[in-house]
Amino acid sequence: MMRKIAMAVAACIAGAFAAPLAAEPFRLIVSDAETPLVPNSVMELAKQEGYFDRAGVDVEFVRVEQSPMVMAALRAGEGEMANVSLEALLQAVGSGATDLRGVMSPNKALPYLIAGKGVADLGALSGKRFGIGRVGSVDHLLSMRVLEAAGVDVASLELVALGQPQARAQALLAGQIDATTMGIGTFTAVDDAADVSVLVTPDDFYRAAPVLSKLNVVTAETLAARGPEVQAVIEALVLAARDFQADPQRWVAAMEKARPDVAPEDLQMLAKAFAGSWTVNGGISEGELTAAQDWLHESEDFAGVDRAPLASFAEFAPLRAVIEKLGVSDKGDMAWN
Repeated sequence: MMRKIAMAVAACIAGAFAAPLAAEPFRLIVSDAETPLVPNSVMELAKQEGYFDRAGVDVEFVRVEQSPMVMAALRAGEGEMANVSLEALLQAVGSGATDLRGVMSPNKALPYLIAGKGVADLGALSGKRFGIGRVGSVDHLLSMRVLEAAGVDVASLELVALGQPQARAQALLAGQIDATTMGIGTFTAVDDAADVSVLVTPDDFYRAAPVLSKLNVVTAETLAARGPEVQAVIEALVLAARDFQADPQRWVAAMEKARPDVAPEDLQMLAKAFAGSWTVNGGISEGELTAAQDWLHESEDFAGVDRAPLASFAEFAPLRAVIEKLGVSDKGDMAWN
């Protein structure tokens, strides 16, 4: 009888260690309908490849149709964490939100590039038509900053406001513009077209404009009630990023399962482009967030918006705990120093 009791107790203990940290799923709000072709794929692949399970957190994706709706869904209580732009977070805080906190960045540096059609090189870009989202938008300011750093006379450019990157890519193919900024995932849809070429590579783009782009954000209530799960999600994403950074073919193999519709040669090209872009240390630091905030406040989108103190939109404790547990990696982003 005693032996049976001991075995039952052992089984209960083992089950407790394997069980998720909470009975309810931890909902992660994203705007992607499927695994994206950018470093943000780390979230989807962390679930597919079992990283969340190993961290002991039951993650469930909540998908919304458009990026602006992600923040609205988080504030409406439709999820515990949301992947949003720093711009959206600061706008919400500037509008009076007091309960939002960025806790890490799974994709702080989206691999943007500048592509052209019928343009031999950057020296030939002066006076050409350049597609932007809209005048004063972040993509507009980023693009001008990068082009200026490359020696382009940006005052000579004819700016054409076209909205989202996909629309700008189609306008490029149609000859309505001569060049534009887009993510490397979008570029894979147009790179085979005649006369389309990369004018500014992702590495050169980020060196000229190292502005943090996206954050995973939670509410203060989630931090208080489900803090261990927040930390477990961060740990899973950091470990997945470290594995993909260490072995790009591991990312390719995972993506072949997640996106069989993508050509293998495109995945190989993306794996090479992502090298060094994985957020192996969580992607945020006080200095980096402050610098990105300062830069965003130069844009027209933040005209009249008061600059929020760092503590009002960021919480470093969960990431700090993860890095203390795992140690700092020297193989990718060095935000956490």
